[in-house]
This record gives sequence, structure tokens and C-alpha cells, in this order.
Amino acid sequence: MADVALKGISKRFGEKQALQGIDLHIADGEFVVLLGPTGAGKTTTLRVIAGLERADTGTVSIGGVAMNGQSPASRDVAFVFQQYSLYPHLTVYENLAFPLRSPARRMSAEAIDARVRAVARMVRIDHKLENRSTRLSGGEMQRVAIGRALVRRPAIYLMDEPLSSLDAKLRGELRLELKRIQKELGATLLYVTHDQIEAMTMADRIGILAEGRLVQIGTPREIYTDPANLHVAARLGQPHINLLPADLLPAPAAPAGTRTIGARTEHLDIALASDGNAEIDWVEHLGDQNHLHIRVGGHKLVTLADPDRPVGPGDRIRLALRTPLYFGADGQRLV
Repeated sequence: MADVALKGISKRFGEKQALQGIDLHIADGEFVVLLGPTGAGKTTTLRVIAGLERADTGTVSIGGVAMNGQSPASRDVAFVFQQYSLYPHLTVYENLAFPLRSPARRMSAEAIDARVRAVARMVRIDHKLENRSTRLSGGEMQRVAIGRALVRRPAIYLMDEPLSSLDAKLRGELRLELKRIQKELGATLLYVTHDQIEAMTMADRIGILAEGRLVQIGTPREIYTDPANLHVAARLGQPHINLLPADLLPAPAAPAGTRTIGARTEHLDIALASDGNAEIDWVEHLGDQNHLHIRVGGHKLVTLADPDRPVGPGDRIRLALRTPLYFGADGQRLV
């Protein structure tokens, strides 16, 4: 494995500025997730690292070696795409072995067999090695696609939303599998997603992208508790953070210049009160927890509550803030 460094990377497609001055360092063996909405520049960042796109400005270094001008084949990266991209006429074994049969690798048949079977066990697809790829489930096909990248043992793995086309249960299972495999291999991995749960559960660090800029990077806990601005605050948290005007609820510790208050579930105190300042609009029952939809002063809030809490639509409550997040008129965080 190797570290990867991006310095001043910018990329434009016609009138669209896809990347703007990206500076990012991924340490050897680190799992970094880029999180952002469609069009934020996530996939373009991967493609620039892989050499599939050429940056207009800036440098990409892998293992301390500048890659500018190097072909994709010479960069020693493995790319897992959103779609499975398997060879349908080949078996699982042949799909896994294909990258190792390149003339540039010159591996013996015994070495190829040993590595294919080891990786197949790692991604738990070893019982399907003789099956054609077209006879696999979606989860099994994605395991093969991930395994085909793993057999190469490159400097860095690049993964572009590889779980997004799977159902929720499979996504949950493969999230755990990917993190386990990454730790076992000590792999350097850059993963792109718009799913905050994937980012929070897998990443060592999360980078938040917005309109081609890297807005903030930090551990999942840092990004959640200490967002740099409104955009970052809105990327993480379920339910989403409530953004309220500064004068809606009492906030005695609000810094000067506060325009917006960000209130997550842990920032809200709720108590039943007939003369309360808010009203329960409706209750969304989710089994182990409830989402309370609250109306206060013409604004709507959503927060979590214990399913045994005796509240229902129409109940009056007293709503108070507890150490929320404060943002100025420009959307930047105020501390």
C-alpha cells in the first residue's frame, strides 16, 4: 500500500468547474470516504487519481511519486465501479484471475490460483468459484467485483459507490465486510458515497465535498459534532439537523451575529406541558424509536424519542435548546 496526496487539483468540463483546488492527503492504510451530493466532484476526484481524467492544475502523488502524465496502467490503482462490470462469459474464478494474467505481472499459475482462492475466501464467494457471473445474486456479483480489485494488491483502492445498487440488508452486510477486509489487508482506500451511514460506519476520516471544493475533512465524530458550516452540518445525522431562525427558541449562549441555529436530537429538551411553546404534529413509529414531527412558531422540527414516551399528535410540549450549533449569515459556524 502507499499514501496518496492531491495538491491544488482543479478540473473543468466546459462551463462546469468540477473540482476547485482540492488538497487531500490519504495516509498509508487509511480508509477515507468522500461524501457529498450528486455533482459535488466525488467521482471526478477518483478518476483524476486513477488517470482516467487529466487535472487542469495540481499534482497527484502516489507513494511519494508524482503521477502527472502517467497512464492509468502505470499508477498501480484498482477501481471498483458502481456497476459490477464483470465478464459475463467467465466464471467467478476466471473473473478473479483475469487481472493477474496480465503479461506485466508474470505470475505463475500456482501463484494465481493461491491468490484467487485466498481472496475468494476473504470476500466469502469461494463456494461460487465455478459459477458463471450471470448466475449470481446482486450481492455476490458485487463481492466478485470487489474481489477482482483485491487480488491485484495495488497502491490504493478507489471505490465509486459500489453498494448503492444493492438492497438495504445487503448494503449493511457488505459495509461490515469491506471494513473488515480493509483492516485485514491494511489497505489504502478512497471510497465515494452520498450515503451518510456508509461514511459514518466505515471511514477513518470523512471528506465533505460541495461544488467541487473539499469543505471539511475529519473523523466521523469531528464532522458530526464540529461542522464547519451549514452544508457540512446537513450532511450527517438522522433525522437531519433542524435549522431554525435565531429568535425562534431561547438561546442565551448564542454568539453575536447568530442567524441560524442547528438543533439535532441531542440539542433538544422536550417536556409535556399544557402551556408549552410547541405542538406534536404527528409521530412516525419506527419500532425501536419514534420520529416526532413538531410544530413551533410556524416552523417544523423532527427529533427522535423513546417509543414508550407517552406523546401523540396534538400534545403540547415545552421545547428548549441545549448547547446547539450556531451559524452566521454566511452559513459559517460560530463558536
